[in-house]
Amino acid sequence: MNVLILGGGVVGVTSAYYLARAGHQVTVLERQPGAGLETSFANAGQVSPGYAAPWAAPGIPVKALKWLMMRHRPLVLWPRLEPRLYGWLTRMLANCTEEAYRRNKGRMVRLAEYSRDVLRDLRTETGIAYDHREKGTLQLFRTQKQLDHVGDDTRVLDAYGVPYTVLDPAGCIAAEPALAAVPDVFVGGLRLPGDETGDAHLFTQRLAAICEGLGVTFRYGTAIARLHHAGDRVTAVETADGELLRAEAYVAALGSYTPALLRPLGIALPVYPVKGYSLTLPITDTAAAPVSTVMDETYKVAITRLGDRIRVGGTAELAGFSSALRLPRRETLARSVQDLFPAGGDLSRAAFWTGLRPMTPDGTPIVGGTRIANLFTNTGHGTLGWTMACGSGRLLADLVSGRAPEIASDDLALDRYAA
Repeated sequence: MNVLILGGGVVGVTSAYYLARAGHQVTVLERQPGAGLETSFANAGQVSPGYAAPWAAPGIPVKALKWLMMRHRPLVLWPRLEPRLYGWLTRMLANCTEEAYRRNKGRMVRLAEYSRDVLRDLRTETGIAYDHREKGTLQLFRTQKQLDHVGDDTRVLDAYGVPYTVLDPAGCIAAEPALAAVPDVFVGGLRLPGDETGDAHLFTQRLAAICEGLGVTFRYGTAIARLHHAGDRVTAVETADGELLRAEAYVAALGSYTPALLRPLGIALPVYPVKGYSLTLPITDTAAAPVSTVMDETYKVAITRLGDRIRVGGTAELAGFSSALRLPRRETLARSVQDLFPAGGDLSRAAFWTGLRPMTPDGTPIVGGTRIANLFTNTGHGTLGWTMACGSGRLLADLVSGRAPEIASDDLALDRYAA
């Protein structure tokens, strides 16, 4: 088929790759001058199925109130008269039950584990390089109370067969030797050896080049104005220049901007932009830098080694579509990396970035068909777009092609919200 993909981030480009591999004629529309220049550009760098879990969980409402009171808080809510925000928060709170958490966690782990395996196959197939490492993730606990509650996490990991090791301080230093310089900052950790790291932007750009070799057309600098439809089918995409582009199937992979595009068709996607921030700093001392990813549990900050750089990512800010770079968020990221890797990189030369993560109330992305017969979605991945991109793209390509996916997928589509 002739397939139009709307969006050229990591999710859109992986969808293009697998659709092209399946024999389809694929065109990607992207408003930016290149691939992976928005939410995929400077994320935390983790491919972390071990951390695939919904934000909506038992106890989160109380924790969220505490976070909002912290100086270096991981959660920021800007009061605003926005019905969509409060509707989304209400639905998220409704998922903060044991039953909902188990259901949503199961969906996310299934897709994330599959996606990591698909990514490994893609590396073998293409030889693609993107500053990736396969050295696991270390969740670092600063307080004894955090360490005492590690069983809350490991019970879930046991249930889904995710390998892990609970570490004392010496074990943490063995995994991340640079932590030997700050032994008084932490009391223990949880290591997930199956996790990986890598530069999502570099991956997306290089995979886009591979896609072009497979015949995929990329229309960069092409903003989408609206979708035209008749009955139960999309008939065309209208660009901001008034051009009409037609295909047999359409894939909406515009991240946080997908709901606005589909709303005129009567399709309500419960996706809200959750703003994240990152710092990228050059490594000044290799021995004092992280080996892989360290998750600072107190500040909910990920510190990742990407080649000769350190990427520090975190914060969940509910501020609509604001792209303002707020200095207090930078201070939180800087505090975390200074505490744990004080001599690893040069903060004075750090690049400060923000992006909008497309979040669903239940944490699970929305991948699959819609009530419009030839319209598919691949969005709502939240903080796990890089983790789930390859699996989502492969799954989406199977669904568009009419093939049975390799994993269960009925509960990933939009109609789960109608249940």
